[in-house]
Amino acid sequence: MRNGYRGDDITPVLILVILNFLVFIGIRVADLMGHNLVFLLGFQPAGFIVRPWTIVTNLFTHYGIWHILANMITLYFFGRFLCGLVGNLLFFIIYFAGGLLGNVLFMVLGDPYSIAIGASGAVFSLGGALAVLTPRLRVIVFPVPVPMPLWVAVIGGFFLMSFVPGIAWQGHLGGLIAGLLAGLILRRRIRTPFS
Repeated sequence: MRNGYRGDDITPVLILVILNFLVFIGIRVADLMGHNLVFLLGFQPAGFIVRPWTIVTNLFTHYGIWHILANMITLYFFGRFLCGLVGNLLFFIIYFAGGLLGNVLFMVLGDPYSIAIGASGAVFSLGGALAVLTPRLRVIVFPVPVPMPLWVAVIGGFFLMSFVPGIAWQGHLGGLIAGLLAGLILRRRIRTPFS
């Protein structure tokens, strides 16, 4: 059994944030030059056999500035805390398991000709794991000025985002499921003041 917070090594989180921003800049530069990198890097179920790498590269692919900012800010806060609880290796496993399961659910339940991009599924995985590991942790989510349990923020965020047109809720659901399962597996090994 492990108690408390392991440390402040945020290197894995910073690596992911930097990679996401580098890909974002590359996509915007390529777009100005007339090249569509979103199609090359985004995950399209119908094109998976031809572009199998996209099941991973789409996790680093964002097009709009608000899309990447929202994902990277959430990744930073969730990732920093989870990394301190479980360590670098488990952090990466939870992150990528959530992103991959999100893509699998998008493949099964989504439009085969749509393209899914973004780190949201992987980020929801981090939130799901934290919701189980730290159910009493209270957070403030902008613009609501009232502290709420983290699990309410994560589950509520999932349901609110599921109704926004153009969002791949299947990816979010897959990430959330992966995170919740990871949290359940790790809950007996990790104890925090918010357990």
